[in-house]
Amino acid sequence: MKNLIVGAAVLVLFAGQLAAQQSNNQAQADSTDTAALQQKIRDLEDRLIALEGQVRMLKSAQAPSAPAPGAEASAETPAQAPAPAPTPVTSVTSAGGQLPVYGGASAAAKALNPDISVIGDFIGAAGGNPSLPLATLQPFPSLQMHESEVGLQAIIDPYARGDFFISFGEEGVNLEEGFITFTALPGNFVAKVGKMRSAFGKVNTLHNHVLPWIDRPLVTTNLVGDEDGIDDAGVSVEHILPAPKGLFLDLTGQVFRGDSGDVFRASKRSDVSTVDHLRAYKDITESTNLDIGFSYARGHSADKVGSLIPLSSDFITNLYGVDATLRWKPLRRSIYHSFVARSEFIWSQRQQFPSEQRAFGFYTSAEYQLGRRWFLGGRYDRSDRAQFANLTDEGGSVLLTYWPSEFSQIRGQYRFTKYAENIDAHELLMQVIFSLGAHGAHPF
Repeated sequence: MKNLIVGAAVLVLFAGQLAAQQSNNQAQADSTDTAALQQKIRDLEDRLIALEGQVRMLKSAQAPSAPAPGAEASAETPAQAPAPAPTPVTSVTSAGGQLPVYGGASAAAKALNPDISVIGDFIGAAGGNPSLPLATLQPFPSLQMHESEVGLQAIIDPYARGDFFISFGEEGVNLEEGFITFTALPGNFVAKVGKMRSAFGKVNTLHNHVLPWIDRPLVTTNLVGDEDGIDDAGVSVEHILPAPKGLFLDLTGQVFRGDSGDVFRASKRSDVSTVDHLRAYKDITESTNLDIGFSYARGHSADKVGSLIPLSSDFITNLYGVDATLRWKPLRRSIYHSFVARSEFIWSQRQQFPSEQRAFGFYTSAEYQLGRRWFLGGRYDRSDRAQFANLTDEGGSVLLTYWPSEFSQIRGQYRFTKYAENIDAHELLMQVIFSLGAHGAHPF
């Protein structure tokens, strides 16, 4: 019994010591956390004091120095305003060391500026190209600063971006494109509002400086309005469609005011034009991909035919198009060799007085990269004329392009055109393109 009482007393003493040790450990841990928190608070107070000192220093540097009491500026010694002191680059002391603090009015102003770029397009021409009264293809002059494009691009906020492209030519200034893009809409939709090139086909979407040729194909000139093409104020909505693995499907629907050169013309508010485009893209191999598009455009016909007979706004023009692009670019070897084949087919159904005109045209082209900076290409054209479908033009071109750098290119093109009036034109074109500033990428 005595041994039992002694054992119980030992257990009670052991339990008491264990509880006391746990209490001490908890008190030490709480003390450690409290010390760390107090250190952080002291660090934040030090940084706040340093920032307040910096603000006072900046205010004193910007405030004009006041003259001493009773002192006046004399005629012999004119008063001089103190020169503004440069904004110093200060540092804030913290537990982690020196932290540089940059900024000021100049840095804030630069943050709000858009990306600005200028692209020059100079073209020279030699040879004969008659100016035909019924042809829509206009000859290039001997020397011409064809276009100077100024681009203004910036992120507006986390939900939108803005793009403006202003074209300066020898005959005036034109807003080529200017639109806002909403990139964070529900359902993975992307919308554009403003003036923009329509999504009809491939060539119509391209600016002059990204064309693989100096000129535009005959089918674009005769049926889709030449350089300006279908370029109008409107709204565009784009959506990526669900597709099998490895296939990319993109559907675009657009509504425009209805004024697009010789293609569409609106005489009242309800005469809007529409454009629909379905694009399918697929990687065939690691080095090869195929891009196919289907396009449809509808609008009211232009007011005049050959500047002779006025048209009613009840006449309608329908355009149908199919485009295909095959690209080959090895990624692992022969990096300075590539191949691109392009083709586009367009049908025009135009209502006009005295009868409807049905025209068809196409082009097919190929371009091969010979080396790091050299490209060789060719193109074949054939197209009816939209307002005179019984007249057909055809021709071909051979091109050689040299890229001194990614900011400039020099291109030569021999162009042969056989007009419907049985007139042949042989021309030699030369182009120099150069870029200044940050210019965003155009659609792929």
